[in-house]
Amino acid sequence: MPFASGYFRTSYERDMRLLDTRAQIASLAAFLVALAAFPLVASSFLLDLANQFFLASIGAVALMLLTGYAGQVSLGHAGLMAAGAFTVGILVKEAAAPFWLTIPAAALVGALLGVVFGLPSLRLRGLYLAVSTLALHFVVIHFGAEYETKRGFSTGILIEPPSIASFELLDARIWYCVLATAAGATVLLALNLLRTRTGRAWRALHDHETVAEALGINVPAAKLTAFVITSTITAVAGALFAYYRGFVSVEAFSLFLSIQYVAMVIIGGMGSILGALLGAAFVTLFPYVVETLIGFAPTPERFASLVFAVNYAAFGLVMVLFLLFEPEGLVGIWRRLRDWFLLWPFRKRPLAGSR
Repeated sequence: MPFASGYFRTSYERDMRLLDTRAQIASLAAFLVALAAFPLVASSFLLDLANQFFLASIGAVALMLLTGYAGQVSLGHAGLMAAGAFTVGILVKEAAAPFWLTIPAAALVGALLGVVFGLPSLRLRGLYLAVSTLALHFVVIHFGAEYETKRGFSTGILIEPPSIASFELLDARIWYCVLATAAGATVLLALNLLRTRTGRAWRALHDHETVAEALGINVPAAKLTAFVITSTITAVAGALFAYYRGFVSVEAFSLFLSIQYVAMVIIGGMGSILGALLGAAFVTLFPYVVETLIGFAPTPERFASLVFAVNYAAFGLVMVLFLLFEPEGLVGIWRRLRDWFLLWPFRKRPLAGSR
């Protein structure tokens, strides 16, 4: 990626590197050290918050690949997570399946649903494609609700903590390590996918389907691949969610969850893996920030019953403000701050398009 300071990658080999400067390597090393030290000093609340972020980031990265890079609109993200979670719940309850079987099974279910999601994309675009994915979301939720009703799980399916190498995943610090590893693996997978022929085909597909086809790209295959890969990742995120929370219920996968994931890629910044992570962090922290601000009101008890309403209203307002005034999202703000520090103390603005 070129920087406003004048640094450019001048060869294909350098363009393929994930880290090619000492500053990037040092920054990553410092980040990993901070990540490893965090659970040693964090409270249980902060650990849970971090775990929520890791779970959200997996789904956000998947949706960013599908929408931000491949240009395929989807409103069925919550349905895919529900499919992964219910796969775990059903296998645990009906067959007492272990952790190492339920996760691959959830991934397989996600891949199959990805094919179902992807087939309409061969003929539908834009709003029509979004409606088709939304319909599939309701189908998954319906079958999940039917299973809960028929089996008598009125409050949801309870799931026992999984065990890995004779260690039960009970402690929040152990979950922190597991979810951080899963999120890191997802990010690494996404970054490497985008550097392959498949990822470059997705970029071309996002820019213009006709031009992509003229360049020799198999457009139907690229679309189906995007849906299958991202649906698989999302279903695994749902499976991890089920294990982490210890229960599965249709109420946890409402349409609002899909809207939250769409907000993550919009607020974070379309077409950027970093944007997906920033958006996941923002959406995860936002309800707690709203609740904290209400607590500072002169009479907070008067607003206690309005927390959810205020949260929804503020969430919608923030999305509109980002769309109007910061279409590049949080990653656009980050790039401008980065360029300012790279150029300091010079006042000359970078050339247009240098980011």
